[in-house]
Amino acid sequence: MREFLYQKETMPQKTYYIDSNIWLNLFKKEGDPTKGVPYWKIAKDFLEQVIFSEHQIAYSGFVLKELKYNLKDRRLFEEKKKFLEDESKFVFVKAKVEDYDYARKLESEHNFILSFFDCIYIAICQRLGFFLVMRDKLLMKIAKKVY
Repeated sequence: MREFLYQKETMPQKTYYIDSNIWLNLFKKEGDPTKGVPYWKIAKDFLEQVIFSEHQIAYSGFVLKELKYNLKDRRLFEEKKKFLEDESKFVFVKAKVEDYDYARKLESEHNFILSFFDCIYIAICQRLGFFLVMRDKLLMKIAKKVY
C-alpha cells in the first residue's frame, strides 16, 4: 500500500478526501434514478474528473474499516480495496495521535451527534489541508464551523 507523504508548501494539486458514504454509493450503485442523477453516477463522474487531472484522492484506514463493515462480502471488499490501492491518483493517509485527540474533542463538543469516524475525517482533512467530500448535511454543517 502506498503511503502518502504530504507537504502543504510543495503540493500544487488539490487533494480530496472522500467520505465512506460516497464510496459506498459508487460501489453499491446506490441512488434513485427517478429523483435525478443517481448518487453512484455523481461519484463516478467526480472520481473520473480527478483521475484525469493533476489532483488526487486520499483515503485512510477509517474509510477502509467502514467499507469493510458496510460491504459485508469479504471478496467484494478486497476487490474494492485493491482498486483503491492500485489507482495512482488515490493515496493512503494515516491518522496521527493529534487527529484522534481532535476527533474526540469534536465528538464531545458536539454532544456525540457525529460519529467518531466523521470527526476523524474532519481532523485528517484539517491537518493536511484536504477537501472533505461528503453528502451528509450534519457533517457538512459541523465541518464548515470548525474547518
